[in-house]
Amino acid sequence: MKSLKDRNKIKIFLKQIFIFALIFVLWEFVTRKALVSSFVLPSPEQVYETFIEILQNGELISNIVVSLRRLFTGFGISCGITFILVILAVLSPALRSYFQGILTVLRHTPPLSLIPLLILWLGIGEAPKITVIVLATLFPILLNTEHGIFYCDKKLIEVGQIFGFSRKKIFFKIMLPSALPEILLGLCLGIGYAWRAIISAELIAATSGIGYMILDARAMARTDKVIAGVLVIAVLGVVTDFLTQKLVKIITANR
Repeated sequence: MKSLKDRNKIKIFLKQIFIFALIFVLWEFVTRKALVSSFVLPSPEQVYETFIEILQNGELISNIVVSLRRLFTGFGISCGITFILVILAVLSPALRSYFQGILTVLRHTPPLSLIPLLILWLGIGEAPKITVIVLATLFPILLNTEHGIFYCDKKLIEVGQIFGFSRKKIFFKIMLPSALPEILLGLCLGIGYAWRAIISAELIAATSGIGYMILDARAMARTDKVIAGVLVIAVLGVVTDFLTQKLVKIITANR
């Protein structure tokens, strides 16, 4: 059974690799035959050479470090806000109705549209950049956490009440462990949204970061550098998503 499952995983992996290989071959064919201007679509070789160049001169690493710091700061703040809001909603259900309206409005407001206001209110430092990431990551984490908490098996809660558990103890001993899969799913989605928001965040008068590097390359008409930067973000996003999913499996396996 295990070998059959492994073979299926290999087949799925090979199918995924095939699509990437096909895209690469088409890209190489189009650029080699000069069907598209190299200004619009540089060759894979040119993008690779640019990647090696910015890797060797330290530009890539320094910008990755800055973007990761912003990303995980915003992600961590979103986790903290979620924890506080969920605790308040569980321990004092009446408070939930007060926050529901403003959270719904914010959830449907694109973070990019708030950039002018964030610059006016918070300046052009790190605060508005991190705020954009917080707004992008908060709701996937919050909504999944709330769903897991408030749709907890009622029978488990009734058992806790029979044993005389307080509302606080029911939350930490029953609701929170029961909601763990949903919470972890929210974290996976949140980290993905964080990577999608990094470009928007670094639109705000940035002088460093992967998003800044891409925008600066666009201004300099360096399409090869833009593509290299986009591919770096894609790879970093895949790596962080893979690590998050591995962590989810480890935690759920040890429950």
